[in-house]
Amino acid sequence: MAPDLYGEDALAQAHKRAMAGGAERYHAANAAKGKLFARERIALLVDDGSFVEDGLYANSLADGLPADGVITGNARIDGREVCVMANDSTVKAGSWGARTVEKIIRIIERAYDYGVPMVYLVDSAGARITDQVDLFPGPRGAGKIFHTQVRASGSIPQVCALFGPSAAGGAYIPAFCDVVAMVEGNASMYLGSDRMVEMVTGEKTTLEAMGGARVHCAESGVGHFLCKTEQDALDVVRSYLSYLPANWTQQPPAAETQEPAAVDLAALVPVSERQAFDMRRYVKGIVDKGSFFEIHALWARELTVGFARLDGQVIGVVGNNSMFKGGVLFVDSADKASRFVQLCDAFNVPLLFLSDVPGFMVGSAVEKQGIIRHGAKMISAISEATVPKICVVVRKAYGAGLYAMAGPGFDPEATIALPTAKIAVMGAEAAVNAVYANKIAALPEDERAAFVAERRAEYERDIDILRLASELVIDTIVEPADLRGELVRRFAAARGKDRAFSRRRHGVTPV
Repeated sequence: MAPDLYGEDALAQAHKRAMAGGAERYHAANAAKGKLFARERIALLVDDGSFVEDGLYANSLADGLPADGVITGNARIDGREVCVMANDSTVKAGSWGARTVEKIIRIIERAYDYGVPMVYLVDSAGARITDQVDLFPGPRGAGKIFHTQVRASGSIPQVCALFGPSAAGGAYIPAFCDVVAMVEGNASMYLGSDRMVEMVTGEKTTLEAMGGARVHCAESGVGHFLCKTEQDALDVVRSYLSYLPANWTQQPPAAETQEPAAVDLAALVPVSERQAFDMRRYVKGIVDKGSFFEIHALWARELTVGFARLDGQVIGVVGNNSMFKGGVLFVDSADKASRFVQLCDAFNVPLLFLSDVPGFMVGSAVEKQGIIRHGAKMISAISEATVPKICVVVRKAYGAGLYAMAGPGFDPEATIALPTAKIAVMGAEAAVNAVYANKIAALPEDERAAFVAERRAEYERDIDILRLASELVIDTIVEPADLRGELVRRFAAARGKDRAFSRRRHGVTPV
């Protein structure tokens, strides 16, 4: 039976319907999958009693469309103002109608106008095909959502927690966010469903195999955090925002200083370049204890990026991790670095580069993937970043890897080397082979080892770190135990830096 829209208690009934969401069977189906009601997600995320809703009665005259399937409003998270959008998947699978789209556009516009972060709690099957003329093509249609997100990008933080599908064009809402937390087993992103893919291409696949949470967090890089539960995803949202200012005009929030974790930095780094070590442990030995917040932990793992606090102040960390692919830079790791550097630069987060890089990968496979343009994108992002940045050569910085890690030519506040650091076009072994390959081949076999050892020693003397310091290639050499204090002082000195860069609107980024 259709609801009584004009009775004496019509308003109370409309309010009750809007707050309840869809039919009970849809709530039960979601609960069986471990999914919470959209209003429960909001309640778990924001400060108690802080949520102020808009558009509650959207489409209230229609049957079965409470709030038109999306909840929007203002709230506070840890006492700080935010705007929130949450799809209600109990209402036609969270699909979009014309009022849905209008509510989403309005709340993003409000976040931008107020200068506060925008939080997206996504669980939507995409557009309602039956309503496509109303919601799709017009100036306030679905495309305006993405236009508004792009306009807000870099002005306010935008963070997405994905609890279910984000289908078709709707998949671009997460894609335009700074970071995306995905709940394993339920969250997915895809432009075409498995049925559509089979119809168009003949490929037989599943939503999980094509666009599931693990696929996007470990392979495509569209997802940033793989979460076991919805609460974990909400915790990611809260943690992420704790490192960022409300908008681009403000500074990141400071916290109480904590001493770093007990890590012997000198012992952690092996002398042999062939022996790997975990740069994540190295980071934890420098920054405030418990503050390292890694982003994109499962994707392009040869590069580690994330936020941390150093003496209570927020910094962004970019470090090569030799535990994975030897720390060599690939197409994906270049993209990962580019995006993170731009994120930090947008929100006034100083950057610390920890270099242990052999350079960019070579070979026909990566050349066909565009390693040159992806590397150029990374170097462009670092060049354009005007926040204070410091390069620390932990073990090595070879070839264009030195450039990609904000080396001396990229206006860092300082290039710091540890006593065992090496900076060169390439490693000694590769250099000797490149220069003397024919000579080595012509020598009697019993003379080759001595000849190579002598040439290597010459090469090592040529790139000696003290020599580079004497020529002002690097600014200082510090012992590992003194590195944290050195960084604290240098970042503090750079807080008032003039951030002008170039006379232009924007560069033409390699893509």
